[in-house]
Amino acid sequence: MSTLFLALAAGAVVGLALGALGGGGAVLAVPALIYVLGFTPAAATTASLVIVAATAATGLYAHTRDGNVRWGTGVLFASAGLVPAALGGAVAGRLPPALLTGAFGILAALAAARMLRTPPEVVQADRSVRRGRAAATGAALGAVTGVLGVGGGFLAVPALVTTLRLRMRTAVGTSLLVITVNALAALATRTGAADALDWSVIAPFTGAAILGAWDGRRLSGKVKADTLRRIFARVLLAVAGLMLIGSLV
Repeated sequence: MSTLFLALAAGAVVGLALGALGGGGAVLAVPALIYVLGFTPAAATTASLVIVAATAATGLYAHTRDGNVRWGTGVLFASAGLVPAALGGAVAGRLPPALLTGAFGILAALAAARMLRTPPEVVQADRSVRRGRAAATGAALGAVTGVLGVGGGFLAVPALVTTLRLRMRTAVGTSLLVITVNALAALATRTGAADALDWSVIAPFTGAAILGAWDGRRLSGKVKADTLRRIFARVLLAVAGLMLIGSLV
């Protein structure tokens, strides 16, 4: 099977996840880049930032038109994570590959478990957001983004839903703002690493992901919020298992 076809197929899945679920793009992109397209863990985390930043920005535009973005909360959340994301990006290249993949898997599993434990009534209506809580959560997410090369959506969505009490669809749209800002901040610290990437793979991967994000956004308007939350959590659990196994072999 050709590398181009694999890149297009993986990109479409990543875009669909980002558009429909507001996250899961990098948590799917990193394993695909490593296990399907042959990238090293360090190169995969850098490439995923490029892919996710471009795709999330596209999805953000679509969700903004639908009124699903809480700009005040999103800007505060993302701004608090800028410095931690940059610092984390500078540290990431010095960490062992097995540690990166293992930490990735553990965080994905924890986020999925929290999403599955959240009772449906908690996510039915947006509530007022405490600025201090939003900033603290955003800073923690930024650090994770920088170290693991993720946009942060697979953690941002659970945080926005369970900690900041946003509706699932509002959390999806707002998380795309957070993902875009965090991914760009982390990528800025990896400019040297980006020069060595295989753009013949990354370009079609990104293009397919952007197209998939539009389909994902339409899907999110047709599926119940609680169903989206459970789908997201189960995808995270599956990927977490794959990454944890990969860190041990």
